[in-house]
Parts: sequence; C-alpha cells; structure tokens
Amino acid sequence: MLANRSIPQCAVIPALPCPDVVRSAKWLCKAFGFTLRIGMGSHRAQLNVGDGAVVLTELPQGEQPYSPNSVIVRVEDVDRHHEQAIRHGAQILRPPANYPYGERQYTAVDLAGHRWTFSQSIEDIAPEDWGGTSGQL
Repeated sequence: MLANRSIPQCAVIPALPCPDVVRSAKWLCKAFGFTLRIGMGSHRAQLNVGDGAVVLTELPQGEQPYSPNSVIVRVEDVDRHHEQAIRHGAQILRPPANYPYGERQYTAVDLAGHRWTFSQSIEDIAPEDWGGTSGQL
C-alpha cells in the first residue's frame, strides 16, 4: 500500500461526526490521551490513538448529533485512563470491570455522544474457554 503522510497508516479509521471538531479534538486529547495528528481548520481533525487513528468530521449543517457506534481502544492501564477521563468530565457509562475473556474495560461518552470502550488485556484466554470460537463463523 502506498504511504501518504496525509492519512493515517492504519487499515481501519473510524470517522466520527462532531458539532465542534476543534473542541472535541482538544477534549479527547486531554480526557483520553489522544494526540492531534493533523488539524484541518474547524471541519476535520485526525487524532492518533495508540497505533491507530480516528478522524473527527464536522457535523453537516442542520443535522443532529447521533452516535449509534462505539469504538474500542486498547490501553496499558484502564484504571489510570479511567481516572484521567473522570478528571476531564467524561460521562462514564460502565466503570472498570474484569471480563471472562481476559480484558478489563470501562465505557465512556465523549462531548459529541460517541461511546468509547477502553480495554486492558489482563490475561491471555482462549476464546473457547469463555464460550467463543476461534476463526469460525
């Protein structure tokens, strides 16, 4: 794949509409530890999220904010991340908890209403050990 400095190199890049891209980008950086990759005026921003990325896009004139989606982001320390999010006013939907598939997770909502689940691996568990199946549909 051809490299292009104007787009993140990761294969999947969520694009999330926001009523105020600049305010949302600044808040996501403070609350969730993202970093600004590229700002494009007030209509678009690319943010680094670990080894991934997310793009914030301007909500089209007259459209209402909506958020049927959810993004999962892996982090090193869920509890520390959760504390930072609370300090910056994140609405917490689910506090940190351990799950049988070897993850510790919490879910928060950002300024635009998007749901973010932050996940820390705490154990390597085979999917079959908790009721999943590996590589089969």
